[in-house]
Amino acid sequence: AQLVESGGGSVQAGGSLRLSCRFSGSTVTTYDMAWFRQPPGKEREGVAVINRDGSTDYADSVKGRFTIWQDNGENTLNLYLSDLKPEDTGMYWCAASRRFWRPGLLESRYTYWGQGTQVTVSS
Repeated sequence: AQLVESGGGSVQAGGSLRLSCRFSGSTVTTYDMAWFRQPPGKEREGVAVINRDGSTDYADSVKGRFTIWQDNGENTLNLYLSDLKPEDTGMYWCAASRRFWRPGLLESRYTYWGQGTQVTVSS
């Protein structure tokens, strides 16, 4: 499986972005898929996950502002980021797992990773 992210960029606070992760080599809905990010100077953290059963979960810091979903036709994982804040700045990665039931936002449980896309939010 191969993951390739796109859609990052620079926006002002309050703006929005859509990130996409193209999944090749398999079908996106047969994996638990998640987005992670790493703010400057901090450790990587989980942002949102969509499980194979369609359930979703979000980090508290992004609940109500970010939305994760899969596009079966395009075989992509997507993340809509709204009401962006400077603290949302960082490198964003998509990841896939099939080893655990509902792996959550623990990065050690994910097998496949994309190369990352940068999101920069200015105040």
